[in-house]
Amino acid sequence: MAAAADLCRKPLRHAVLAATDPAKPDAPSLEQMAELQDCCLKLEVRSPAGERLPEEDLELELYRSGDDLHLTLAWAADPELPMLWQGRHPVWMSSNGSRCERPGAGLPLEALARRLRALLRPEPPAPDLLKPDR
Repeated sequence: MAAAADLCRKPLRHAVLAATDPAKPDAPSLEQMAELQDCCLKLEVRSPAGERLPEEDLELELYRSGDDLHLTLAWAADPELPMLWQGRHPVWMSSNGSRCERPGAGLPLEALARRLRALLRPEPPAPDLLKPDR
């Protein structure tokens, strides 16, 4: 996940931390996340030189709706900035929950959301090739 964020938000560097339990700062593994119904993570950001940039930190929430994976991305430092909801398509929402235009810094977040959905989407079951047609 951090590598996907690094790629989409160059030149920033990212670390992924669990946002739900401060006593357990390690993010769950991809295998553990596949079993969860929802998961809250924080993407902490550093400059290429290693300087912390808390104003660039993101909050990431992943949740399932039926068989589909949805996520939200929001800037952690400023709840007034629009947040991205990503299901089958991106939707930007203002702090009051109404739809709004993509902010200037939103394109890399949309790319990250698409990449994360592709990374975390459960694979469809393999077709049963041994089953005879009826």
